[in-house]
Amino acid sequence: MTTTRPFKVLGIQQVAIGGTSKERLRTLWVEKFGLEVTGNFRSERENVDEDICAMGSGPFKVEVDLMEPIDPNGKPAVHTTPLNHIGLWIDDLPKAVNWLSANGVRFAPGGIRKGAAGFDICFVHPKSNDEFPVGGEGVLIELVQAPPEVIAALAVPMSALSPR
Repeated sequence: MTTTRPFKVLGIQQVAIGGTSKERLRTLWVEKFGLEVTGNFRSERENVDEDICAMGSGPFKVEVDLMEPIDPNGKPAVHTTPLNHIGLWIDDLPKAVNWLSANGVRFAPGGIRKGAAGFDICFVHPKSNDEFPVGGEGVLIELVQAPPEVIAALAVPMSALSPR
């Protein structure tokens, strides 16, 4: 097992919330909390119709995806787990995937690909198996390649931000 991790988790990139109605989700997150809808994503293959919202700005912006299934009886069932997944900014996604795989982490099918917001992404599977004994313990985790400005902003050690 390799012990030197060749990548950093920089921060939370997104939180994805599933429900049977984007309209009801928007009532809380957009109308009541004031998040801005910045985009939409629809994928028959992923059985999802989602509104991409934002809180914060610049490299500290966190995406909040409001997701409903295209087919409520189809798979994946994006609405059956209300907190569908959490997305983490990664400074070097290919290195992360290679190292994590070599160290027993199970990934969901699909590999590295473009995600709804245009960043390269992949998913840590919520369940482990015999071949890959490390999974998300019931939580789907999206690893997201951070763009250069996010890497620069979030790579600053917390100690450098603290007043002395």
